[in-house]
Amino acid sequence: MIPLGDQDNRPGLPIVNLAIIAINLLVFFYQLVDPSFTNGYATVPAEITTGHDIVGRVLLALPDGTSAELEEAPGPSPLWLTLFTSMFMHGGWLHLGGNMLFLFIFGDNIEKAFGSLKYLAFYLVCGLVAGLAHVASDPTSIIPSLGASGAISGVMAAYLVLYPQNQIRTLLILGYFFTIRNVPAIFMIGIWALLQFVSGIGSIGPSAQTSGVAYWAHIGGFIAGLVITFLLKPFIDRGDAPPRYAPASS
Repeated sequence: MIPLGDQDNRPGLPIVNLAIIAINLLVFFYQLVDPSFTNGYATVPAEITTGHDIVGRVLLALPDGTSAELEEAPGPSPLWLTLFTSMFMHGGWLHLGGNMLFLFIFGDNIEKAFGSLKYLAFYLVCGLVAGLAHVASDPTSIIPSLGASGAISGVMAAYLVLYPQNQIRTLLILGYFFTIRNVPAIFMIGIWALLQFVSGIGSIGPSAQTSGVAYWAHIGGFIAGLVITFLLKPFIDRGDAPPRYAPASS
């Protein structure tokens, strides 16, 4: 399911959300110029849990008995700063594009509801909790982890709480069949969250290091978003005007 647009319940420019997207784009372009930045400033669970900056070539044992070589670069000081830097980094164009699409569609509604400064704090806290959840899921892993998915999971959780009945224009793909349908947010985000929990539980074990997706970061960010939004819900302005449909964007 790929979201294409949603209901926007009030006018206004989501400055912080657009700024976060711009920063992610700029950081990704810098990653292309300096690959060592990616290896040094992504989150490595073993570095967070030991406080030791892993630098140079290291061997990663694979479940099939073979090994792979990783090139680790120097990180920031203190190392826990990678929990923040990594949430603005991505592993490829598809990774970046998918995350920014979800953030563009769902983030503006949440920024307008929270207010810009509180939305920024909310986004960073969800991203931080997501990173810690990933570290806790495999504290000895030496594989760098990066991406905005954990923070965006928190944004989606907030959207689910505040706008469960908003219609999401969605591209549904089933094998060779695809169609565009309007589905309620509670359905789309609910299915997405269920898949993350199932995949997260399934990733526990030897294959977790090589799955390529930090499911527990998604789960951690989503839970953080749910908890924070429920706690702040009485103080959040969701807008009184009836929502209008925006087919191409949010």
